[in-house]
Amino acid sequence: MGEVYLAQDTKLDRQVALKLLPSEIAQDPQRRQRFLSEAKAASALNHPNVCVIHEVGETEDRRPYLVMEYLEGQTLEARLRQGPVDLAEVVEIGQQVAEALEAAHAKGIVHRDIKPANIHLNERRRVMVLDFGLAKRLAGEQPADLDAPTQLQTEAGQVLGTPSYMSPEQALGRAVDHRTDIFSLGVVVYELATGRRPFVGANFGETVERITHAQPEPMARFRSQTTPELERIVRKCLEKEPGQRYQSAQEVSIDLGHL
Repeated sequence: MGEVYLAQDTKLDRQVALKLLPSEIAQDPQRRQRFLSEAKAASALNHPNVCVIHEVGETEDRRPYLVMEYLEGQTLEARLRQGPVDLAEVVEIGQQVAEALEAAHAKGIVHRDIKPANIHLNERRRVMVLDFGLAKRLAGEQPADLDAPTQLQTEAGQVLGTPSYMSPEQALGRAVDHRTDIFSLGVVVYELATGRRPFVGANFGETVERITHAQPEPMARFRSQTTPELERIVRKCLEKEPGQRYQSAQEVSIDLGHL
């Protein structure tokens, strides 16, 4: 979504993350304004599992930027490369992400790009969700053209989200609401538990086909210790029809908490 620098806040003497919108997007007045509007909305979030946005503004050459909390630790993407995640930790991480989503959705903010690379974990196993409200601002208005997988694959990170973590409605370019994040959370928990994503294709079109029509393999097939209750929770998150999923992130958090 842009360039990120480690920077020093000279007024408060602290390290921060400075994120700049890509130049090609910053030149588009509508996208620039959307970035600023969504970033300001996200900066109002105050939750222990949401990365803090300290400042939103524009450079002298009108390139929008964010000043964010600098986090120690690693992303879940990096954690997955190190090997299997303990199932108790999988549940704990899932619950913390669900609580962050609940806080954002209560303010009308939909993330639209929940994935391991956007979830941070520190040494105390505290989860922080990054880029709340920022993926939404660049979402394309046109439905996805499944006959153009190369173009969509190229644009996916900036316009449509990350293919393997999209909900069916998002992958097809339809209107989305907070339940798209619940689907993506299900994908993340599945991957944490099994070490693999539930929907993967050779290209964008094939991935969308699996997201919209295929059922994921049972998690217990890849991780025998997976409990039936965790399987049920993830399955409900991954329902194709939004109305069949959990209707709020709070419901997901409660079920994971009971587990």
